[in-house]
Amino acid sequence: MFDLIRKALLTGVWLGVMTKEKVEELAGELARRAKLTEKEGKGLIDDLLKESDRAAEALKAGVSHAVRGTLEKMDVATKRDIDALKERLTRIEKQMPSGDDGAQVE
Repeated sequence: MFDLIRKALLTGVWLGVMTKEKVEELAGELARRAKLTEKEGKGLIDDLLKESDRAAEALKAGVSHAVRGTLEKMDVATKRDIDALKERLTRIEKQMPSGDDGAQVE
């Protein structure tokens, strides 16, 4: 039974949004209820913390991917697009003869 609960926790994406303290608290409570040895309890905590880190990274990557996809669909200029335009504008300004009307673009 305990192994089933452990596997369910390890596969849960929600584990990625839990704080380290909450993961440790949850693992400690499970270890106490399942009457695990100290070594087994530490192993459970380590497993849950590692999986929590993996789940958090996967969640972060998924959100980032979704946001990029949404911005592309919305046809929003990216920082890279804006930086390229600034660079191009700077090159054009340098090519302009001096003595222009004094207007500058920032």
